[in-house]
Amino acid sequence: MTRSLSRRRLVVGNWKMNGTLAENKVLLQALSQASFDSQACEVAVCVPFPYIVQARDGLATAANPITVGAQDVSPHASGAYTGEVAAAMLADVGCQWVIVGHSERRQYHDETDQQVAHKVAAAVAAGLKPIVCVGETLAQQQAGQTLRVVASQLAPILALDSQVIQQIVIAYEPIWAIGTGHTATPQQAQEVHAAIRAGLPSELADGIRLLYGGSVNPDNAQALFDMPDIDGALVGGASLRANQFISIVTA
Repeated sequence: MTRSLSRRRLVVGNWKMNGTLAENKVLLQALSQASFDSQACEVAVCVPFPYIVQARDGLATAANPITVGAQDVSPHASGAYTGEVAAAMLADVGCQWVIVGHSERRQYHDETDQQVAHKVAAAVAAGLKPIVCVGETLAQQQAGQTLRVVASQLAPILALDSQVIQQIVIAYEPIWAIGTGHTATPQQAQEVHAAIRAGLPSELADGIRLLYGGSVNPDNAQALFDMPDIDGALVGGASLRANQFISIVTA
């Protein structure tokens, strides 16, 4: 099987809860000067809420387009939800993307699959492109439950309207590989990506981009991207180092 040429590559940096104004300035300057084939690969960074405007402005004159996203979103449009940030607010300050359902949100904030689906719907309604994270624990992987777990996480999202589904990006991030230095082999990742694509609505499957995440680095990126159903990466720690991040992009 060969990769569909209709799906443009996508590499997204997830800064997680890292950064200061001064540190970000240096990183953004380096990213804005980076050279890569923007026709072949779309690039974005998802940053902490306080730094969205800084990232937007810092990348506004980049040599190649790099767009900005957030790392979470409220399922609510507005109202008395202290501490939450609505999708329309993110769009208002220049976000184009938002990560939803990251394993750290599921683990530390007890987010359910249904809550993730509500966030996806809210994001799309505001014009954002949600990056939906799915993945299994080490125990689930060792028990041979990976495909069942991933299908269960995606089920409430795939029950949404097809006009919502076609706007999503799916990121397979095995929890046992996030920040651990351990990465699924390209063949392991491809198996899961192929199963995800096979489970998508047939009329949409070929157009939805599937990313791999979990200790992606310049050394393993090319082998992962050579797989037919892996369309790019959601990059954690390496996205905080401009040279590593751009090396992944150019891969």
